[in-house]
Amino acid sequence: MKSPGSTLQVLGLIFALLMSVSAHAQKLWSEVLLSKTSVYVGEPVQVSVRVYTSTWFTEGVDPGNVKVNGAFTVYFRSVSISKIENGKTFPGVEMIFNVFPFDDENVTFPSLEIHVASPKDGDYKGVSHTIKSKARLIKVKPIPPGFDADQWLVTTNVAVKQSWKGNVKNVKVGDVLERSINRDAVNTVSELIPPTSWDSISGVSFYPARSEVQNHSSKTAISATRTETMRYLFEKEGEVTLPEMVFTWWNPLRQKIYKRTLPAVTIQVQPNPDLGMLASIKDSLAAQVAAIKVAEEPEPPFTIFGMSPKKFAAVIIAFALLCLALIFSLKWAVNYRKNYLHKYRQSELFYWRKFIRAARNNDLHSTITALYLWIDQLNLPQPTALCFAEITGDAAFLKEIQNWEQALAQQNNPPKLVISDWRKARKTYLSKSKYSTVNTGWINP
Repeated sequence: MKSPGSTLQVLGLIFALLMSVSAHAQKLWSEVLLSKTSVYVGEPVQVSVRVYTSTWFTEGVDPGNVKVNGAFTVYFRSVSISKIENGKTFPGVEMIFNVFPFDDENVTFPSLEIHVASPKDGDYKGVSHTIKSKARLIKVKPIPPGFDADQWLVTTNVAVKQSWKGNVKNVKVGDVLERSINRDAVNTVSELIPPTSWDSISGVSFYPARSEVQNHSSKTAISATRTETMRYLFEKEGEVTLPEMVFTWWNPLRQKIYKRTLPAVTIQVQPNPDLGMLASIKDSLAAQVAAIKVAEEPEPPFTIFGMSPKKFAAVIIAFALLCLALIFSLKWAVNYRKNYLHKYRQSELFYWRKFIRAARNNDLHSTITALYLWIDQLNLPQPTALCFAEITGDAAFLKEIQNWEQALAQQNNPPKLVISDWRKARKTYLSKSKYSTVNTGWINP
């Protein structure tokens, strides 16, 4: 038999072994960090997805194609990082994304399944693992009131420049000047740069050319350009002023609105003796604009019975809920009616009405049967019509019942019951507190 001391030694060795195994067990985990948790529409959020291991990674970490509903997403780069916990250094990889919400609804950076290869502690061969990161909510604030939603842009800086094709200082009726405006914005994507707003001018027709947009990204930054070209056709002679153009943006770092202005341009339009070509120029420019619209027109969105898939799903869900509500309502109504009829057919009111119907039909046998079935429902000391009449306290009604029962006893035709007297007697009877507990059913008698 082992001594208590040896048993404790064995348990201590087992515990130490378990602790040693636990200490050397491989550890893998992920973290998701947001640079901001609340932003305006179009304001970027830097999302850092970090993956750590207790050994090392034998292969690069690829996040795959990450899509955030309601936002444009740009993947920057992966960088090597490390973290110290309890005196131990854990190597890791940080994947950096920029998320640009394009609507004023909250967006969720999704949970990612990240495939990595890392050896177990004490080994060197990489073993495949899948680490699942947590989803993170980003709250999106709407465009502040007082700002033009069509010209809203969030960026830290915008460079604006313009160029002309044609001689601005020598313009005559029928001439076309082509003006290109280029905007270069940092920390945004081209899809979020709003189109230029062109003011109409008397005596000048506008014919836009195709816009050009482009995104530029590196491992550390992103920027975007939008170039728009407008062709001015001058149709009348005289002085024409192209008004100044103001481009604004919201700087999220300084929390301020900034602007850049292209100054107004004044043009002296000279007469042109040859106006016959004006109509053909207008037709040519209009045809070019029509071709651009056809080329740029997006494909119609996928619809189901004229509704977007999201709206169609909402309609189906609403219809299903309505059907379920109708089914439960119908089931409740059927059960209610069933219970109602069951209780009603056991009530004093039900037998009273049977008695009245028989009395009206002047069917003596049915009347007598119905009368005593009704009397059985009353709390009478004796289940007889005379007892009922005595309790009502109406002497004339009591005399009427005595004559009626005497005729029955002599096997003569009894007088016809006066229903109004019976109604009055029943009302008097039910009004007495001693008999107010009679089961009158659910219907007001």
